[in-house]
Amino acid sequence: MTGMTEKIRIDKWLWAARFFKTRTLATDEVSKGRILVNDQIAKPSKEIKLNDILSIKREGFVQTVTVLGLSQNRGPASVAQLLYNETPQSLEAKSRWVDQRKYAREPSSSIENGRPTKRNRRELDQTRAPEWNERWSASID
Repeated sequence: MTGMTEKIRIDKWLWAARFFKTRTLATDEVSKGRILVNDQIAKPSKEIKLNDILSIKREGFVQTVTVLGLSQNRGPASVAQLLYNETPQSLEAKSRWVDQRKYAREPSSSIENGRPTKRNRRELDQTRAPEWNERWSASID
């Protein structure tokens, strides 16, 4: 679990601890200022050490964790969970966010396909009544 070094780059650690699927995603999030180390904005090359407190801005909440172990290798999730300890406040915020998402869904999430494509639009036009496809006027002839 603990690597040979006492410090590790934050982007490597976030990837190894399975907060992000790829190291590139972790680097992007750190670059955007969404990751704080001990309440300070970090750069991807920032080295973290044991007992550092990380604040990770998620979609609807901030996840706060304490670094318990350092690893440069991405292993199974069971091992990755041993690298950090999430604070009780963070766990509570996450559960509130999950409940909120469960009972009050985002309206845009119900849209499955978005706007119709050109092909879908043609199919819709063909299924309409023929009189709607012809040119017409509201004036009396």
